[in-house]
Amino acid sequence: MSRLAPRLADYKDRYRNIVFERHDDGVLLVRFHTGGGPFVWSEESHEELGYCFADIGADRENRVVVLTGTGDVWCDVIDFASFSLNTPAEWDHTFYDGRKLLGNLLDIEVPVIAAINGPARIHPEIPVMSDIVIAADTTIFQDAPHFVGGIVPGDGAHVVWTHVLGPNRGRYFLLMNQELTAAEALTHGVVGEVHPAGDVLGRALEIAHMFAGKTDLALRYARVALTQKYKRLMDEGLSLGLGLEALAAVDLLSRLKG
Repeated sequence: MSRLAPRLADYKDRYRNIVFERHDDGVLLVRFHTGGGPFVWSEESHEELGYCFADIGADRENRVVVLTGTGDVWCDVIDFASFSLNTPAEWDHTFYDGRKLLGNLLDIEVPVIAAINGPARIHPEIPVMSDIVIAADTTIFQDAPHFVGGIVPGDGAHVVWTHVLGPNRGRYFLLMNQELTAAEALTHGVVGEVHPAGDVLGRALEIAHMFAGKTDLALRYARVALTQKYKRLMDEGLSLGLGLEALAAVDLLSRLKG
């Protein structure tokens, strides 16, 4: 390992909303939380995820990554008050973090497994971008904060959901504020397996340890091959989507203030 590459000790205590645990075979468990409880989407967590994924991807001792939440939800609450979106500089910060979050997630060059432990109503595109998606039977997928609130679903949701659901079903999901149960998500191919909530993380770790028995190059380059199309789609659509989302949000805020 390069002396310049980050080690787990360098970043394991860096983030307030993320806990890391690495097993001896290189399986890295990443648990999102807020104050030790269920993960709340905020300006802080939005920023942390991008830097976290960069650290994970640069640490070549990570051989398989498992993402999960805390408690009985993945993320179903957003702290709107934490976001500062009144000036171009503030929007630039959000624009930067939004691009880095998804870009750095895709740049993790080892398999990523999502153990979705419950409702994912806020940015559910993040876990379903994983290579293996395991969901609790209590999971509900919904793009809650965007179009229903008058904002363009342009921060990656428009790329991911039209990709995993197909163009027409993906647009319906985003524009109609649709809820997808775990069973429906399995039928539509969004998730690979559905299990009782208490079994989800164990199953994800079982798969991760099985993967860890492969060689480093098999792990790394399988991920590279299987994310190539996602990266192209993000390169084509993410920046435009974020810009359009910002325009619609500024218009909405001006109307609310007026």
